[in-house]
Amino acid sequence: MKKREIYSDLRCAPPFIIRVDGRTFRNSLLRLGFEKPFDSRFAVSMGNTVEMLFKNSGLSPVFGYTFSDEVNLLFKDMPFDGRVEKLNSIVPSFLSSALILSLNLQEPLAFDSRIVPVCREQITEYLDWRQKEAWRNCINSYAFYTLVSKGSSEKEAAATLKNKRSSDVHELLFRHGINVSKVPAWQRKGILVHKKEYSIEGYNPLMQQNTSSIRTKVVQNWDIPLFASTEGKALINSLIGDS
Repeated sequence: MKKREIYSDLRCAPPFIIRVDGRTFRNSLLRLGFEKPFDSRFAVSMGNTVEMLFKNSGLSPVFGYTFSDEVNLLFKDMPFDGRVEKLNSIVPSFLSSALILSLNLQEPLAFDSRIVPVCREQITEYLDWRQKEAWRNCINSYAFYTLVSKGSSEKEAAATLKNKRSSDVHELLFRHGINVSKVPAWQRKGILVHKKEYSIEGYNPLMQQNTSSIRTKVVQNWDIPLFASTEGKALINSLIGDS
């Protein structure tokens, strides 16, 4: 029967990105009374969920980039020997349970996931692509709920926005008194979770001298640069390292 386990030996090689998306989160969040288009409570929970993966899952991603209900995790090592079935089941199931705990929910939520093989030179390009999606999601969400608040049905609002360019949606919002470029940075550009080194001072009583050692902690950056910018590329390169 072991031979009937389809794809159980399918493997990927690092570096790779696991992209995780919420499944039908919209209806669940509406039932829970979260604000639209954005609710900081949900964003905090998403950031904390990614942080929990760093601290409690036994996995070691280089970083996690999240916006809306999406999480992107870069791996340079080989958890589970790169077994695709393991990665695509354990990562989204951990994040699902962590988010439920963070939100203190009494109903289930689920993520799905996919693996994206990349070479080192493609990592910033990939992040730039996802960050542009975060921007599109931001302006479209503000526009959709602005139209609904002005009396349009959800179907009418969706039809109005269909196939509109970002610049046109931006102008629509501006006419309604919303400058979307001034909304919080995490709504426009997403949140980056990663490890950061810091120095800790101590004293060695045997050698009778002050000592300094390096520790790491997991941090959430809620005001990240554009990944395509010089500052953004430098940040990602510093996290990826030389190898």
